[in-house]
Amino acid sequence: MRASTLARGPAEGVTSFTVRILDGLFPPPRPFAVRLWDGAVLPAAGQPRFVLGLTHPGALRRMLFPPGDLTLGEAFLRGDFEIEGDLETAVSMLVQAATRSWSSWITTALRATRLPNTFGPLRVPPRARLGGRVHSPARDRAAIAHHYNVGNDFYALWLDQRMVYSCAYFPAGTEDLNNAQEAKLELICRKLRLRPGDRVLDIGCGWGGLVLYAAQRYGVDAVGVTLSEPQATWARQRIAETGMAERCRVAVRDYREVAEGDFDKIVSVGMFEHVGAARLSAYFGRVFSLLRPGGLFLNHGIAGRPDPPWWRRLGRRTSFLNAHVFPDGDLVSVGNVIAVAERRGFEVRDVESLREHYARTLRLWVQRLEARRDQAVQLVGEGKYRTWRLFMAASAQGFAAGRISVFQVLLAKPNAAGVVGLPWSRADLYA
Repeated sequence: MRASTLARGPAEGVTSFTVRILDGLFPPPRPFAVRLWDGAVLPAAGQPRFVLGLTHPGALRRMLFPPGDLTLGEAFLRGDFEIEGDLETAVSMLVQAATRSWSSWITTALRATRLPNTFGPLRVPPRARLGGRVHSPARDRAAIAHHYNVGNDFYALWLDQRMVYSCAYFPAGTEDLNNAQEAKLELICRKLRLRPGDRVLDIGCGWGGLVLYAAQRYGVDAVGVTLSEPQATWARQRIAETGMAERCRVAVRDYREVAEGDFDKIVSVGMFEHVGAARLSAYFGRVFSLLRPGGLFLNHGIAGRPDPPWWRRLGRRTSFLNAHVFPDGDLVSVGNVIAVAERRGFEVRDVESLREHYARTLRLWVQRLEARRDQAVQLVGEGKYRTWRLFMAASAQGFAAGRISVFQVLLAKPNAAGVVGLPWSRADLYA
């Protein structure tokens, strides 16, 4: 523990007061066990789904006050508490306790300030500190660097062999990660109706998995843009190794800086969340201008629900995700996405939710990361390992519960005659 100053202590002992707070948040019988800092164990009702370990007398204080997901997340990063076992289930129970009654959660948090003012053993990784205008090109580069420049070797520990960092697709529900990511790339290519010689732009191409797949399997000329230099370096090396440099290339460039236009097809997978709600119109307008008449645009992105009033009052920039994972990230509803796209001239041709697929993808990522914990800690440190483990488990829970979703929206830019060249049936997409 790094500090030992005591707040005005509870009239009863610290241990019994802690147990009373726990019982209020999670009334017995509980499906999980609790291990206190002194080794005492509060047993679960039956086989425990996980063990919540409180590492010091002030652990609940550090978890609950001030109330919010940033406080709870940083308590996990600091080692105020440990989760042994199913982290996703633990997150689900914490979310349920917090959302049952916000006023009750605040009251409990204030009571927890009577616990000792002690700290866990670890240092919390620095929060993202970004300067300049939100979603300016320079600030977006800094935001992307915070998340994606953690290191290619770290991502390679738990991503698939193509390094695809977005929702996979499980046609049967039993595919392994490599096959599911290939199935997702194939589905995108089919939806775009790719043909040999098509000029394709991938906005936010990551490690280049889609541009390389499309060039190899469909004979297109593909350009990918990313704001991450480490991603581009990895992608260029992979492209060179496969002998596809004449068919595809990857550049470090903002989508607003793409000069060449008249693309037959444009795709964006897992980048849309970084655009910013205030910039949606400019984003769709820019894509529309880069696409030839009769062309198609597939936008694959995470969508959220409208924020509850108390969340707006607190301010979204205070969230754990914005502070430690995706600074300046924005989630908008799919209805808003479609409305803005239509106002910029696009015609909506297909909308598909892959919500359950992303929950499964994230669970596989968490399993693979946990299985390689020692290597991950050696590469990026305990704090970053905990950050990714927590954010992916929490995201899996969010997709499973339906608080967030992910959609593929296929948009067309009709030519002067209103033609987009799509077949009458979509049956071949899933053949």
